[in-house]
Amino acid sequence: MSQPAPLRIGGASGFWGDSSVGAPQLVSSGLIDVLVFDYLAETTMAILVGAQRKNPAAGYATDFVDTAMKQVLPEVVKRGLRVVANAGGVNPRGCADALAAMAAEMGVSVKIAVIEGDDLRPQLPALRAAGLVVDMFSGEPLPEKLLSANAYLGALPIAQALAAGADVVITGRCVDSAVTLGPLIHHFGWGLEEFDRLAGASLAGHIIECGCQATGGLFTDWHLVPDWAHIGYPIVECEADGSFTVTKVPGTGGLVTPATVGEQMLYEIGDPAAYLLPDVGCDFRTVQMVQTGPSRVRVSGAKGFAPPPTLKVSATAMRGWRCTGALTIVGIDAAAKAQRSGEAILERVGELFAQRGLAPFTRSHLEVLGSEALYGPHATPHPPREVMLRIAVHHESREALELFAREISPAGTSWSPGTTGAGGGRPPVQPLIVPCSFAVPRDAVAPMVRMGETGAAVPLQATAAALSARPSLPEPALPTPSAETVPVPLVRLAWGRSGDKGDLSNIGLIARHAEWLPLLWQQVTPAAVSAWLGHLAHGRVERFHLPGIAAMNLVLHEALDGGGPISLRLDPLGKGMAQILLDMPIQVPAAVAARANAEAAA
Repeated sequence: MSQPAPLRIGGASGFWGDSSVGAPQLVSSGLIDVLVFDYLAETTMAILVGAQRKNPAAGYATDFVDTAMKQVLPEVVKRGLRVVANAGGVNPRGCADALAAMAAEMGVSVKIAVIEGDDLRPQLPALRAAGLVVDMFSGEPLPEKLLSANAYLGALPIAQALAAGADVVITGRCVDSAVTLGPLIHHFGWGLEEFDRLAGASLAGHIIECGCQATGGLFTDWHLVPDWAHIGYPIVECEADGSFTVTKVPGTGGLVTPATVGEQMLYEIGDPAAYLLPDVGCDFRTVQMVQTGPSRVRVSGAKGFAPPPTLKVSATAMRGWRCTGALTIVGIDAAAKAQRSGEAILERVGELFAQRGLAPFTRSHLEVLGSEALYGPHATPHPPREVMLRIAVHHESREALELFAREISPAGTSWSPGTTGAGGGRPPVQPLIVPCSFAVPRDAVAPMVRMGETGAAVPLQATAAALSARPSLPEPALPTPSAETVPVPLVRLAWGRSGDKGDLSNIGLIARHAEWLPLLWQQVTPAAVSAWLGHLAHGRVERFHLPGIAAMNLVLHEALDGGGPISLRLDPLGKGMAQILLDMPIQVPAAVAARANAEAAA
């Protein structure tokens, strides 16, 4: 019996707000069978909840309908492509209705399925009574009033929707990789206990879920990535055994190498031996990546095991109001002038609050951009002559922050010479809607596939009550001491990328040459990372070994000032963490330094 043909899946969106060029590029290429979109970061869920508070018909990623599908729907139908998107947000049925209306206007016939069952708001009283509505990390009870509570669904409902004949599948909250895994389960007919295949396919979904981050976007060696304006969106050609090849449309910009793909594998993961999803637990430590041709990287070796007995629930709660003001300061001693201006604004507004009987700021944070504020003690000593003052604040009262917003612009005539506006007028006061999370038993969630007026339940598979420990792998053997060493910046020895999960930041590092990993393991220790990034990361640092790609993953706790919307920092998602760490000096033998410096100069 012949094996099914590989399934080719194109990733057209990495987040809500990604470029409009991805979908047309992939559809017109003729190189894909399935088009998938990922829109739902945890921060995005908070934004969508805020939109639905203003308009009950909102709450979904409007770009999916108004931009992406408007451009490609007729061609998608003509070519017989399937489309899967988590664009539904907190209102998947509203998203499907909008797409159906647009298709009718175009005269296009398309079968649309909606995946429901992730919204647990009706069950919150019972879940709270059972003691389940507690923070996953701290164990503290979550706020009494939650604006949303959406379980992370897996790929099985998507597979069943496709089996029922859907051309387009729209989900609400599901794990990002499920939009890829679902079509693969349907295409290959995998059973739910074929864990290695499910893990490999989930990795394929993880690689393409952030769009161009797999094809050279955010790559450490950015200067080697050609033609940013026409960068290619990723395609995975998936095999029946769960292995796959990452590629892109010929003639597009970007770069597909083991390094670009490896950076994306490490993006936003914790323990690589226990990447837990609703359908499967994944072990990525022994994954192999091989360049098999221009812009072609074969990925294999993911291992799988039974999924956890619980599902994560992404919730949101309102915790007051937020506002961010900014001013530009030019000239001699610009940073010092900006710092003093910011302190004066906070002092003045604090006194006005007291006069009006208002409480102090819940939180406030002042940053001087251009002075390398995020680098802390590692900032260069050269004084900048143009900076931006940024002040971010939280308060329980909207009235208080409207007063704060009015007191930004008076600095333009009252204090520092060289003060000018940042543009955009008075800063808006916005609801502070923050994400939080808890876990529920799998049987508390009842997914459903709905097509038109009919619906079919999708029972979730049972799983083990407890996860079995993954086999340990040996750490890299430390190198013998060298008589002569010289310092080189870490970036000359490794590629790196950072991301976020709540208040965690992870930094994945890949040795530029596998034989250099022991040097990195010896010196890029949790203690060294904690010392280098201690001005930003205030909790413990964990380190994990991935021998398959000669890499390590660092997980920094309490690193993002709360993370997401609650963080007051300029970089609440930890995008710059790897860049700061890559400046850290590493002592290496002179011969290694000579090779690293020569390669950097080439």
